[in-house]
Order: sequence, then structure tokens, then C-alpha cells
Amino acid sequence: MVSVIITAYNYDRYIERAIRSCMDQSLNEDEYEIIVVNDCSTDNTDKILENYKNDVRVFNLEKNSGLSAARNFGVRKALGQFIIFIDADDYIQHDLLFVQKTFLSENNALDAISTDYFLVDERGNHLEHVNAEKKPIACGIMFRKDLLIDIGLYDESFHAREEEELRIRFLKKHNIYNIILPLYRYRMHEDNLTKNKSKMDKYKNKLLKKHG
Repeated sequence: MVSVIITAYNYDRYIERAIRSCMDQSLNEDEYEIIVVNDCSTDNTDKILENYKNDVRVFNLEKNSGLSAARNFGVRKALGQFIIFIDADDYIQHDLLFVQKTFLSENNALDAISTDYFLVDERGNHLEHVNAEKKPIACGIMFRKDLLIDIGLYDESFHAREEEELRIRFLKKHNIYNIILPLYRYRMHEDNLTKNKSKMDKYKNKLLKKHG
């Protein structure tokens, strides 16, 4: 089984698209679950999630814990042997889960599978096809759950660049194979964390201190 983990914090205007894209997959419904971890959003996220409570496993955290902690929480609740993270402001192509699960199920030498992605704008228009091996992102990678647990999951002291830190530790012991198909949709908008230069710089220094 695949566990799709969506972490949400104040993305009420995007999260329905993310959930619907996960529900509308070519993989059989009984082969995957959708988990949404609502990290104490203060907008209408909780009200929107009420509409999906029969199809999605929703967990509402009592305090804002940050992305790393929210993802770790989702992993610990996951029933699947494979884990994939989707950001609440992104969405996925119809065949993503089927393709990635097939690769992992049929290739025991592969530890995780990523795919290329399209950068999209607010309206979902494709801006650029990006090679995920050259410009990796945190989401859209399907991991074997036991290997994520083996490396200790996300470092919860990172509140930016957490995916880079996880990737460094993961690749020391395991591999990530990239499929050159743009099956993930990475949305560009004014609230992207990567546009917060001071925060990104702060955690770049923290990353360098930890890993050199």
C-alpha cells in the first residue's frame, strides 16, 4: 500500500486541488490511502477537510508544529509500505502513484522514486518542465517507509531546507531513482517558502554546520 501524506498550513485556497488530484489516481483505490495533517491552520482549512473526512484520514494537530514535525506525524500514522509527500499547494498527475509504485514493487534494488515536475502558476498553467534529478524538490518522491524510519525521518529542528537535510542523510545509505516524466505539479505563488530569503539563508548555514 501507498500512503500519500499531505501537510497543510493555511492553504485553504489550494488544498482541495491537492486532495482531488490524489483521489483521482489510476492506481486502484484499495492500494493507497490519503492522510492530511492539518498543522493547526487558522484559515478555513479545517472546514474544507470536513468535506473529505469519508475519503481521507484527517489529523488536526493541536498546535502548529512545523512542516518537518507534521510530516513525521503523518509517517507514524501511515499504514503503507511506501510513502509520498504532497504539499497542500501542489497537485499530481493522474498516473503518478501507479508509475512510482510499479517501479518500487518490481525493483527491489530501488529505495525511492522521484519524477520530473512542471512548475505551474496560480491557475495551473505549465511554466517549465524541470528535471528533478538536477533540481530536486521535497515532494513527489515515493520512499520505502522502512528506509525513512531507518534514517530517523525529518530533523524537526529544520523549519526550512528540511528536504535537503533529509536527502543528504537518505543518500548516504540509499538511492533515489528519477523517472523523466513530469508527473508532479509544483505551484509557484507569492507565499512559497523558498521566497523567504532570510529564512532560507539561516537554514542553509544550519545545514552546512550539520553536514559540512
